[in-house]
Amino acid sequence: MILRRLGQSLKEQNWTAIVIEFVLLVTGVFLGIQVSNWNAERETRQKSALFTARLLADLKVEAWGYEYLIGYNKEVLANARRALDALTGDAPLSDEQFVIAAYRATQYESQDRRRATFDELVSTGTIGLITDQKLRQTAIGIYSTTLIDQTMQESKQSEYRLLFRKTLSAPVQEALLEKCGDHVLAPLDYAGIVQSLDYGCTLGLPADRIAAAAQALRKRGGFEEALRLRFADLQTVLANLQTYNVGLVHDLREFRGRK
Repeated sequence: MILRRLGQSLKEQNWTAIVIEFVLLVTGVFLGIQVSNWNAERETRQKSALFTARLLADLKVEAWGYEYLIGYNKEVLANARRALDALTGDAPLSDEQFVIAAYRATQYESQDRRRATFDELVSTGTIGLITDQKLRQTAIGIYSTTLIDQTMQESKQSEYRLLFRKTLSAPVQEALLEKCGDHVLAPLDYAGIVQSLDYGCTLGLPADRIAAAAQALRKRGGFEEALRLRFADLQTVLANLQTYNVGLVHDLREFRGRK
């Protein structure tokens, strides 16, 4: 409509009308561009808010998982120390408690990572939607570290774990898993981290079978050496998780109660 009127005014050389129509045309184009920009900015803000909320929710679970990993490995280390002290005679244990401690020293925590939001942001090149720099950098730190997966793999494949499982009979291992295995925790259950592994338990097996299991472990070639290595490796794991990642630990804890 405006273009048709502008063309007519040009034919008639109606300069006043030409100026008015031209101003209206430019104004219309400008407003159209502005509306488009406003809509794009609103959509970007909405996406930013959505992805920020999703990433923060994921990061809270990751923060809990990291604390769980630290607490869990402390309890594994405590059991490794008990089993070692029992072997050396520094702090004797009953046969049953020795077998339980030796079993728990083999355990490892497998993490189900919550990284779908972060991976989507990275794969689509939209990580910039996370305008909170602290949130973005913390997410990059926790999702880029190989320490969590490395900790699990090294524990799972440890020589000590293999020796233990090769030595004990199936009924004893079944009883250990059923009676003294890990407590299953729901994400964000901080209270459950304490004694998720290191809680009181009994195997409910005949005394002679427990005595035979304890004797088999004590006589197993290389068992004490493998346990000493496991103990040292666990100390390194905890140092890596806490001391050498102190900045990441601090940042994760900051997001624990953040809304």
